[in-house]
Amino acid sequence: MKPNPTRSALLVIDMENGFVHPEGGHWIRFAQSMVPNCVRAVELARAKGIPVFFVKRLYRADGSDVELTRYPGWVAGGRACRPASTGPNSAQAPEGLRPQPGDYTIIKPRWSAFFQTELDLILRRLDVRTVILTGTTTPNCIRTTCYDAIALEYNTVVLVNLEDMARAGAILMDSASFADYGPGTVEDLSAAIRARMLEEDTVPEPFRSEDGQVFWPDLW
Repeated sequence: MKPNPTRSALLVIDMENGFVHPEGGHWIRFAQSMVPNCVRAVELARAKGIPVFFVKRLYRADGSDVELTRYPGWVAGGRACRPASTGPNSAQAPEGLRPQPGDYTIIKPRWSAFFQTELDLILRRLDVRTVILTGTTTPNCIRTTCYDAIALEYNTVVLVNLEDMARAGAILMDSASFADYGPGTVEDLSAAIRARMLEEDTVPEPFRSEDGQVFWPDLW
């Protein structure tokens, strides 16, 4: 494992043929045009010692794990993204976006990369404080992953231009800016809050002492 001075991780979401290739059953318009930027982000992350997580969606051939809302389209689209599948309608990733030694692969059962996966556990073991999101299916999978990352108190960077994610607390960054990404690029907000808490030393809850007994009465 390489040193990771930025304490960051790059999450590459849903970059597989079933979503990216024009013949894919869940083809996302403009997803193919994102491939060069995603490849560049992966190359930069590896060079900077940032671990790369390829977050994928697999659907069993019998449809037992397909989202309720996606099932009709999945059937109509030729049952895309099946395990061990190859070709335009498969879970295979485009060239340049396939795992290499040292990378991680996360199989997610729903939209968010965090929902019922081991992602949070691994990120904390790796001492990651900032997650950087890129990939496709932005209205669903990148967005829900962004919200969950923020809810789990990760500093969150999105390598796309989505104003609603900025309002949620994510940092928006383009590919050119990511080239200069370093240890001081993203402030660790949780650490900053802890530092202020130590400085202020404020009592967090309204305790009251009577007759030497300290308790927390229901003051509401």
